Amino acid sequence: MTLDQLPPGQSGVLDIVGGEGALRRRLLDMGLTPGTRVTVRKVAPMGDPIELFLRGYVLTIRKDDAANITLKKGPER
Repeated sequence: MTLDQLPPGQSGVLDIVGGEGALRRRLLDMGLTPGTRVTVRKVAPMGDPIELFLRGYVLTIRKDDAANITLKKGPER
């Protein structure tokens, strides 16, 4: 499952941060690193962007960027 598929109110642990070059570097710099727990707080009325909560702060990213991030499989806590 990718981050853009996670419904609001649900959380998951990041597994793989995809993308290439500047996009991947920007995602990692914003704290979206493997092993980080992230919760989807809100989704905009038209579906893009999405608001995330991670590492004690709120981050809003485009759905296209969230599609490059894979979540770990397994039971959620």
